[in-house]
Parts: sequence; C-alpha cells; structure tokens
Amino acid sequence: MAVAKDLLGHRLVSVVGGRRCAVRLVETEAYVGPADPASHAYRWRRTRRNAVMYGPPGSLYVYFTYGMHWCANVVTEREGFPAAVLLRAGEPLEGLELMRRRRGGVRDAELASGPAKLAQALGITGRLDGHPLVAPPLWVEVGEPVGPRDRVASRRVGVRRGARRLLRFFVRGDPHVSRPRRG
Repeated sequence: MAVAKDLLGHRLVSVVGGRRCAVRLVETEAYVGPADPASHAYRWRRTRRNAVMYGPPGSLYVYFTYGMHWCANVVTEREGFPAAVLLRAGEPLEGLELMRRRRGGVRDAELASGPAKLAQALGITGRLDGHPLVAPPLWVEVGEPVGPRDRVASRRVGVRRGARRLLRFFVRGDPHVSRPRRG
C-alpha cells in the first residue's frame, strides 16, 4: 500500500519505438497479496499470466484484459510474495503528439486517464511483462511527491471482492484521474 501512495507524483517514461513519452502518475491501486480477493494471485494462485507478480520488486507486470486492453502494474514486495500496484492514470508531460496518435485523438485530459488508456498512450504491451522499471524502454523517474493533504484514498474501481478496502490513491482534484472522481 505504501508504494501505491509513494508512486503518485513520479514520472513514468517510455521510449517505445524510439520516441520519448512521459506522464506524471496521478492515480494508483494496491493489490496487496494472496489474502486480497481482488488480486490476480489471490490464495497463492500462480499462473503463466501472473508469474511476474512473484518476481523481484520493481518489475513490470503487464496483463491483457477484456480481450482488448493492456494494463501495467509495478511488483512491490519481496520475490515470492505476489503484490503489485496498478498504474491507473497519468498526466501527460512529454510526447503528447504520439500519445494523441496512439489514443485516436481524444481530449488531452483523457489520454492516460485510466489503466488501459495509460498503457496505450505509453505504448505498453505484453512484450514489456517482467521488464525492470529502472531502464529503457520503460522506467520510473523521481518526481515531486504528493503529500497526504493532496492525496485521496478510496475504494478500488471495478472491484467486487475486497471492494470495501481503501486501496486506490489519487491526486485530489487532478483532471487526469479516471472515474469516479471523488475527493
């Protein structure tokens, strides 16, 4: 949960296809391990799809959802303990033209305002599953931390099991946060 809070304000940078794009992370969700019924690794369920969650912290866990969208997560716990943070939304900072092209001409506030939108805007696909987030083509750069007064905790989006837990974090009032906007 601490990593989900701490990632807010940092930059996620991609150089996919030789062009640099960057967002400021404004929304995350924690999936806290095998006791979390919303986690892909609930009850220590290990599959080919979620194997990266059991790997070293700082690895990128990418999965395909609804048969059409990629979503990106950061593995957060010690190797062997499956926990991750879903990267839910970002404020576009660099490479806006490329993000607009990848996202089909949506409004700038919607370029990366959801987990699948963020992945599409940055060119993240399953090819990056397991990639260490410290080097190209995708990495996290230190940004301005978001303090407790500017950070909101809420229920995760689209989660039925374990839905009451406040494991979604976002920057209060930021227009790039995905729905629902509360706080």
